[in-house]
Amino acid sequence: MTSRLLQRSLGSPDYDGIRQALRDDTSTPVISVRGLEVRVAVLPLFTHDGRQAVRVSSTRALTHVLVGVDSASGTDVTLLVPEVSAPRALTLECRDDAGVVGTAQITVGPQRKWNVFVVHHSHLDIGYTDPQGTVLRHHLDYLDAAVRLGEETASWPDDAKFRWSVESSMPALKWLEARPAEQVEKFAALARAGIIEVTALPFQLHTEACSTEELYRQLRFTGELRQAYGIPARSAMHTDVPGAVVGLIDALNAAGVRYLAAAHNWAGRSVPYLHGGDKLTRPFRWRAPSGNELLVWFTDTPHGMAYMEGNTVGLTDSYELADDLLPRYLAALASRGYPYGPGTFGWQGPDAPREPYELDVLHLRVQGAHADNAGPSIVPASIARRWNEQWAWPRLRSAANSDFFDHVAERYHDRLAVHEGDWTDWWADGLGSGARPLGYVRRAQSALRTAETLHTLAGVDAGERIGLAYDKVALFNEHTWGAANPWEDAEEAGDSGGLQWTRKSSGAYDAQDDAADLLQAGVRRFAAALSAEGSGGAALAAFAVFNPGTATRTDVVRTFLPRDVVPVDVPIALVDARTGETVPHHEEYVDPADWPTRPIGRHIHAVVPDVSGFGYVRLDVVRGERQAPEPVALDPGGVIENEFYRVAYDVREGYIGSVFDKVAGRELVNQDAAAGFGQYVYDRYATAPHFNHLSGHVGAHDRTLLGDRAIAGNATIVKAERTAVGEKLVVELRGKGVDWLRTTVELHHGVARLDLTYQLAKQGTPAKEAVFLAFPLATGQPTAWELTGGVGGPDVPRVPGSAEYMLPIRHWIAFEDPELTVAWATLEAPLVQLGTIHMPYAPFPPTLDQEDGTVYSWALNNIWDTNFPAQQQGETTFRYAVRSEAGAPGRRLGALAATGLTDPFVGALLTGPAGEAARTYVSADHPDVLVTSLGRDGESTLVRLQSLAPEPVEVTVTLPGLRRASVSAGLGHDVRPAGVDGESVKVRLPACGVAVVWGDL
Repeated sequence: MTSRLLQRSLGSPDYDGIRQALRDDTSTPVISVRGLEVRVAVLPLFTHDGRQAVRVSSTRALTHVLVGVDSASGTDVTLLVPEVSAPRALTLECRDDAGVVGTAQITVGPQRKWNVFVVHHSHLDIGYTDPQGTVLRHHLDYLDAAVRLGEETASWPDDAKFRWSVESSMPALKWLEARPAEQVEKFAALARAGIIEVTALPFQLHTEACSTEELYRQLRFTGELRQAYGIPARSAMHTDVPGAVVGLIDALNAAGVRYLAAAHNWAGRSVPYLHGGDKLTRPFRWRAPSGNELLVWFTDTPHGMAYMEGNTVGLTDSYELADDLLPRYLAALASRGYPYGPGTFGWQGPDAPREPYELDVLHLRVQGAHADNAGPSIVPASIARRWNEQWAWPRLRSAANSDFFDHVAERYHDRLAVHEGDWTDWWADGLGSGARPLGYVRRAQSALRTAETLHTLAGVDAGERIGLAYDKVALFNEHTWGAANPWEDAEEAGDSGGLQWTRKSSGAYDAQDDAADLLQAGVRRFAAALSAEGSGGAALAAFAVFNPGTATRTDVVRTFLPRDVVPVDVPIALVDARTGETVPHHEEYVDPADWPTRPIGRHIHAVVPDVSGFGYVRLDVVRGERQAPEPVALDPGGVIENEFYRVAYDVREGYIGSVFDKVAGRELVNQDAAAGFGQYVYDRYATAPHFNHLSGHVGAHDRTLLGDRAIAGNATIVKAERTAVGEKLVVELRGKGVDWLRTTVELHHGVARLDLTYQLAKQGTPAKEAVFLAFPLATGQPTAWELTGGVGGPDVPRVPGSAEYMLPIRHWIAFEDPELTVAWATLEAPLVQLGTIHMPYAPFPPTLDQEDGTVYSWALNNIWDTNFPAQQQGETTFRYAVRSEAGAPGRRLGALAATGLTDPFVGALLTGPAGEAARTYVSADHPDVLVTSLGRDGESTLVRLQSLAPEPVEVTVTLPGLRRASVSAGLGHDVRPAGVDGESVKVRLPACGVAVVWGDL
């Protein structure tokens, strides 16, 4: 009684309730008399001798007669009717010992003959149900079982043989490394025979958290599997996470993958059907701007059971339960949008409308138990075997993932709907729940590109170490960010929240350390290689200032001159070796009295003009006439400026009051906006912590749940100074949710960019909260923003049902009008809300009037109750940049604004005689094509390219010393020779496409 009371009170879903809802929703009451109810369902069940089924259920045992056709006795019976090609009226009589209880006229109509592909897999949460190591060891055990079951059922009918789809391939790779050769060969043989399928994604990713290079690198193992074991990766599975970036299409295509089975878990935090999701047909063709496509099966239910539907209809329980439920499920798909009504999963929102499913083929996932990380079971295959003996249709096939797609591609490809663009993830808001480690990972993504480039230029192949570091980055971006109950701190199971987050976050910090180590090593090796080329000189030392971005630019370099190279009491000057002109610089001395544990010397800041992309300029360190000037204190009024901008900080209000573009003669800040520029906004919500999945059951249709909104105040200017390289303002504030907040505003001489840094000492609290930093620009709505592997915008297509209230971007947003283009960029914080701040509960209503030019950086949050950390604290840094230019295309200016954050100049201290004054290692002549990094493969130099253009472009790539070249799309599975003209090769990139030039120098 108590358990029923609690279930009925709390609306908790259970299988009995779900299954009864399916029975009720797929049958019609035809007789109701004196407490007796009889219900009828006409089902798509056909016998081998050409009859079809009618199910009759009654609240007590009766004899049910379809007059002149068939009869049976019981509370649930199946009556068989000769197959009909048109509706046929029949009379149903229901009798007990006393005679006829009731009669009804029923209509038996034609039914579809279904092919059901039962895809057995285990959804991999690396964590959630147990600590991460425990989970992964279990998945290796599952592969042991899959091999055994594959061998045991080898003699079964083909449609009934046990088949296993490795949803996430990381366990398979670990298994192949950890098992004896004999077992490995058994596995490989089963994979080659289609009994086991290894799918292409290593684990389930928040793809929008990945950099483009990271996404491609996570698919590199597909070629290794093919070459080492003859195992093809033909399909991918994307499970649980409700959305994926457009760049996934091109990345999978580059790996030779054309099929994607997606199973989105809406879990009540999403309302795709309010944003066109009810129009998303399945299967469908998902197309990228490049023209590449994936054939996508999209399994979804309104409220979260997407990859459990096979379990829901009994396919892991028993033949009898599947016989009862599966035909009802198919009948419902053919006649209504979803087989289940509202409230089925504990969600009390509206039903989700959808047109009936139109095909007669179904991809139906099943797991060995109703749980994430469930193991394989012989039951689904056993049911398929008995089913096909009993019924002609529907035909059940125990299938690998690709089996379904081969069937659909052969029969239906040309009639499938095509959807384009980004499939914006509804769960991306969870990225803000771990803002500090996320920031470290995003810095690592940038550092790894530069590190590999510098190693390559030094003649060192660091590809393997770079790849391992990217793997750590990607593991943080894996979708499981915490335990089922992340606020608990047990040692096992779903309460092991403390252990799981410790491992998860430490992986992020480890990845950043690896990236920093590789970058440091790359700088030293690059410097050593240049020093070996040198021919002497009178300089005390020299720096090669390297630009890891694509465009030639003027920017600041921050580097270090040790005292053992040049004593700190020796005054120095920096000389541009190209021109002989002195480059002003600023020094910050590391005093051993203050920092005895750090290298002693001078941190040097200098603005270096016109450094070519993927090239360097040599700065010679010569003896100066006097020590570098000390900073000059500015008037404490809060105004700083350079040639391009004048910035005024409003101390009374606690935000930047003005950013004036001196070249355009235009104010960039919307001074009538609700929030000030750079203002700290702290929201707290009137929902309780520590209730599992509470946020999936809470609806917000107004601001009622916005418990509190506060801004920072008590601003104090603690530093206002001018140095040889620019002007800086540092302001400290106080605000709710933080111990302190520090804002640093910087302008550098000769650099057309405003740099902003926010450091906050976050207080830990389990309260539901969010931190925003507001950037109200005096512009219209944004015209473009950077995505992983693509570019979004208000006029760029998106997959129907994509999240709209927020955007997970890579780095930049551009605003264009006829007079001026403005670009805003972020390094650590990818989540933004445009024009307003929304409530973080479905259906995500706005809390402010819309302002088209305002960007709210959603820096961090704590709004989830499961899977993401329950609170966050500690000093956390967020960096931003703003740039403006008349007539600049938005995509180009956006990339340029972000470059100062993502690709800072590198100063490499030369350890021997200086060489050339400047050098460019590679160039691309199209302004919308970025060189993202350089790498090595054997004797070949790899030039990785990414286009931002919305149309195909041809770019000329020049590599000094180029003799032969080939070109591939992404991973190099399809490398084709390309003609070399001089030292250049022409490459054609599709819209927003990726390519690699393989050059022999």
